[in-house]
Amino acid sequence: MEPLKLACFDAEDLSVVSAHLQDALVRVGDLTYLPGRGRFALALRRFDWEAGGTEPRRRLTGLHVDHVTAARTRGIDRAKADAPLNLLAVTFEPGEAPAGCVKLVFSGEACIRLDVACVEACMTDLGPVWAAASRPAHDVESA
Repeated sequence: MEPLKLACFDAEDLSVVSAHLQDALVRVGDLTYLPGRGRFALALRRFDWEAGGTEPRRRLTGLHVDHVTAARTRGIDRAKADAPLNLLAVTFEPGEAPAGCVKLVFSGEACIRLDVACVEACMTDLGPVWAAASRPAHDVESA
């Protein structure tokens, strides 16, 4: 598959990026907030879902969110730069249009909340593809 480059300008676009980033692995040290530029950026090792039935693999991918006015974390120890995070979803909660909140939701109840003036983000595959040890799987409990 060719590398992906996806731009987001609304909640629907963000949901497409979220689907591609589900189960991406992130090191705490790869999270960066640049308040002077209004940008939050991170490097991820995303599972290559679009590869389909081929051997499981991961890709190095970058994501940045622009127009960020505040960033807060929960359940993330910034002192542990090598600690892994497993990204579950990227969501948008609207506020006073076009503003709102972009949330990066990780396993273990960790979360990053980005207050944004509007939705503008970009996901870009950056480089190497490598074999993944396994395909992510989730236990689904019965209701």
